[in-house]
Amino acid sequence: MTIRLGSGEFTYEVIVDWAKLPQGWSFHEVADVAVDSEDRVYVFNRGEHPMIVFDRDGNFLASWGEGLFKRPHGLTIGPDNTLYCVDDVGHTIRKFTPEGHELMTLGTPGKSSPFQSGLPFNLPTKVALHPETGDIYVADGYGNSRVHRYSPDGKLLLSWGQPGSDPGEFNLVHSVCTDNHGYVYVADRENHRVQVFDSNGKYVTQWNNLHRPCGLHIAGNGEQVCYVGELAPALPINKDYPNLGPRISIYNLEGKRLARLGDIRPGDEPDQFWAPHGIAVDSRSDLYIGDVSWSFAGSNMDPPRELRSFRKLVRSV
Repeated sequence: MTIRLGSGEFTYEVIVDWAKLPQGWSFHEVADVAVDSEDRVYVFNRGEHPMIVFDRDGNFLASWGEGLFKRPHGLTIGPDNTLYCVDDVGHTIRKFTPEGHELMTLGTPGKSSPFQSGLPFNLPTKVALHPETGDIYVADGYGNSRVHRYSPDGKLLLSWGQPGSDPGEFNLVHSVCTDNHGYVYVADRENHRVQVFDSNGKYVTQWNNLHRPCGLHIAGNGEQVCYVGELAPALPINKDYPNLGPRISIYNLEGKRLARLGDIRPGDEPDQFWAPHGIAVDSRSDLYIGDVSWSFAGSNMDPPRELRSFRKLVRSV
């Protein structure tokens, strides 16, 4: 049976068992995913093998990072295929070659800045790169309300943001990405919005009517679009409300919603998500979705169990 999501030009076939893991391996849950220039897929997960690499057909290629990360959270790939791995509990951003050789570390492993001090880092979440300069934007994060801009060699250039709900303020900076013009898009998760800034942190606009935007990814060589992973409610009073997430919403860069993917409730069926946390797009516009299903649901079940945490969506031609 073929399961399809979306509509119009954003229609996808769901491939739930795409990833061919070695026998006995599991993702536990997938925090983020990235695709390089050769369509190799890097799955940053919270299992025993934090980085697992596949070809575009889902065949296992390699793994690395064992014993290095406290808790994988965000993954970003550069134009030269270097990988920026964000370890939120480890308070670091590490830069690697595709083979897993470490090139640079931002932050002191295991040491955080003071809570809401604005100083790097307190539970950082994601990295984005300026398309021309290669400067590094860091979403920081669970324990700060800041975005930091670094030079490619790791020098802090500027920071912006503070706790609040006004323009330029944040209530949990959960993800960050950039477009071809260098604008910076920030998932201000618990303010239920995406804020847009210029490359120096000047507020431009915001997108509203999202529910707990969690993962962000901008793709496209011409007319770019933004993929937003939205989370379901988390409070006891509204956790069973339908039609608030989890889902993937697709926007143009003017903030117009083009499509939504997913059911109106969380679940383990092919057309449902638990908590879409990481999104990547390959050269054929196929989607790869990482789902923190253990944190959101599986760990609270009786007995606890691992749930579906990764799938590929093949875009219909």
